[in-house]
Amino acid sequence: MKKLIAAALVGTMVLTMAGCGSKTAETTGSEASSDAAGGTLVMATNAEFPPYEYYEGENVVGIDADIAAAVADKLGMELKIEDMAFDSIIPAVTSGKADIGLAGMTVTEDRLENVDFSDTYAHATQVVIVKEDSDIASPDDLEGKKIGVQLGTTGDIYAGDIKDATVERYNKGFEAVQALTQDKIDAVVIDGEPAKVFVKENEGLKMLDEAFTEEDYAIAVAKGNDELLDKINTALGELKDSGELDKIVDKYITAK
Repeated sequence: MKKLIAAALVGTMVLTMAGCGSKTAETTGSEASSDAAGGTLVMATNAEFPPYEYYEGENVVGIDADIAAAVADKLGMELKIEDMAFDSIIPAVTSGKADIGLAGMTVTEDRLENVDFSDTYAHATQVVIVKEDSDIASPDDLEGKKIGVQLGTTGDIYAGDIKDATVERYNKGFEAVQALTQDKIDAVVIDGEPAKVFVKENEGLKMLDEAFTEEDYAIAVAKGNDELLDKINTALGELKDSGELDKIVDKYITAK
């Protein structure tokens, strides 16, 4: 199996995207970015992706939520998080229903046609989850297998390149994992950190040692909204230099 490296999709500057969710927002991307202070920064996400975004009670929390809050604070804005289907995030950003997308989303050539991306803020891997007694020992063994993915994710995109594989698409990552536990599929391809959570919470599953892909995360902004993109990159740079970005990641990922 040809192993795909997401880094090959990015240029000199590593690009990507991510997201979190909440209530319907009325502020468009152009309105929010021009509102220097006191405005609302609307973030689109799919809150089914721990530890990057997930629900704690009625609130969306996680790495992406905290990063967005820190960026909004530096921009003098109030953060509003909208939770939606993963494949609705880019349309929300391009239509102006959301200003930014943060959802552990990796840049692809197709996405670059529709949105711009910030500087990278996190490194990640796509991994393979199987049952403990599975005969799948490496990504190469996925040929001809039935593979579960979350709809619209890079796992979905890359699984389609596996020779003779059948790809079963689910709206949520945990639905794919449930299908695996019920022997409806042979494996799940998903991001590494959520995979750790799913394996921990579901007895009888394991994660393969060999990564399926390597990739980076960044923030999606409407194409051409250079003013907002520049402000986000400046804020991310300050968060990196101050060590605050590492603190946010370490809060949710204790062992990297």
